[in-house]
Amino acid sequence: MQSNKLKILNSKGVELNAALELPANQKPKAFAIFAHCFTCSSDLSAVRNISRAMANDGLGVIRFDFTGLGQSKGEFKDSSFSANVQDLLDVALFMENKLQAPSLLVGHSLGGAAAIIAGHKLDHVKAIATIGSPSETSHVEHLFESARETLKDQEETEIKIAGRKFLIDKEFLEDLDKKSVKYTLKELRKPILVMHSPQDTIVNIDHARSIYEHAFHPKSFISLDGADHLLTEKSDSVYAGQMIANWVDRYLIKPAIKQLDTKGEQVVGHLDLEEDNFTTTIQTDRHTIIADEPKSVGGDDFGPNPYELLNSGLAACTAMTLKMYAQRKKWPLEEVYVYLSHSKSHAKDLGIEGNDKIDLIEKKLKFVGDLNAEQKQRLSEIASKCPVHRTLISPTHINTDVID
Repeated sequence: MQSNKLKILNSKGVELNAALELPANQKPKAFAIFAHCFTCSSDLSAVRNISRAMANDGLGVIRFDFTGLGQSKGEFKDSSFSANVQDLLDVALFMENKLQAPSLLVGHSLGGAAAIIAGHKLDHVKAIATIGSPSETSHVEHLFESARETLKDQEETEIKIAGRKFLIDKEFLEDLDKKSVKYTLKELRKPILVMHSPQDTIVNIDHARSIYEHAFHPKSFISLDGADHLLTEKSDSVYAGQMIANWVDRYLIKPAIKQLDTKGEQVVGHLDLEEDNFTTTIQTDRHTIIADEPKSVGGDDFGPNPYELLNSGLAACTAMTLKMYAQRKKWPLEEVYVYLSHSKSHAKDLGIEGNDKIDLIEKKLKFVGDLNAEQKQRLSEIASKCPVHRTLISPTHINTDVID
């Protein structure tokens, strides 16, 4: 998983701070936007954890700071609820022009309400997920009770939320009053996932019930039992990200996976030198794996290196051979571990004639089961008779041809 820093200009020319989370192969199956909670930022640990859990499942996720929050430019008083929705729309437009239009909007707390309204306006958004979200924007009105009185006589006033000072004006409060999440839900007609903790003391779980009741099918609810509103426990936020990724998969229009043609051979390997650096796709008739080089030699470490794959084939063949032998003998072998390492060693150090360095593969075996010493010794001997082991130690000739 890789994270990239971005700067996005919104429709008012304000620079929004953002981060793009990508899966390991940097080729997302779809893109999503994460909208953070009221007065929070995209760098909140829960936001990072959820976004990265989604990226680990193959999604590309942009998490960003609303106007006047986090590292974004602008003033908080300009970060009205309508402005938050517009920020979401502007980030979606940026993605459509620079990356790929987002298929999923995810919002935490009031960010979830913004995701519902923005998602209604974006045709390319196929699904929406909310986390601990209020069913109405007026839920946060209690934070501004004293400010309402002050704003009767002056244009702006300073408030304090969670120990931080923010400047607001009348328009900020008026905007909160007029946005209806429930009305938008009736018009939404898109899959929605509602996630909420029964123990949430900031946004009561009755809000989740209200969102669910006003939304049309397909709609889903997942309880974040035991979590607090900010999902401060890492296990809670990672779980939320994993569940969102699993849920949305059935609603995504994913690009068709182009399978390499083996042209009648057992395996084909493909490397696009401009696009993939060292990352090589390996395809059989039915399976695909990725090989790469470590970062220490200029690769991206998106998959095992060639020698690790060589050892993998030997490990798999050894384990399978031992299973078949133990079953045939009806021995109580329950599990087998095959540990392998490849290196170069001087022939004479291995008791072999010559001064050259030769390839050395060290194989270590661990057996689980009620086996006696004789059985373990025999299994050790059988491990050296698996087909791949025998291929590696026997003379092998490789024909190489260039084809069109």
